[in-house]
Amino acid sequence: MLKDNLAMLRSINGYSQEEISEKIGISRQAYAKWETGATIPDVEKCSLLARVYGTTIDSLLCTETVEGIGVLPPAPIGKNIWGSVTVNDRGQIVIPKEAREQFEITAGTRLIV
Repeated sequence: MLKDNLAMLRSINGYSQEEISEKIGISRQAYAKWETGATIPDVEKCSLLARVYGTTIDSLLCTETVEGIGVLPPAPIGKNIWGSVTVNDRGQIVIPKEAREQFEITAGTRLIV
């Protein structure tokens, strides 16, 4: 949800509610209401928020939950977040199916890590 993403992005970026509210031209109290879900911003304010946080409006509005990890933060513009991977005892990792499909990764594909 939007309220979760706003709180998460603000925390990740190290901003206070006052700093964000100044950047988009609203009161701190109005921003606080967005984070609690009491109210929601209009489309123009969502656009400003997305720009401040370096993400898209779509990513700002949608949350993605990964089993065993929890809610993922919105991905930066042009980036994707699918979750985390674990290295097994043979030193191998499994790339999430969505990532393999998006980047057309098949057996034998060489990746730079």
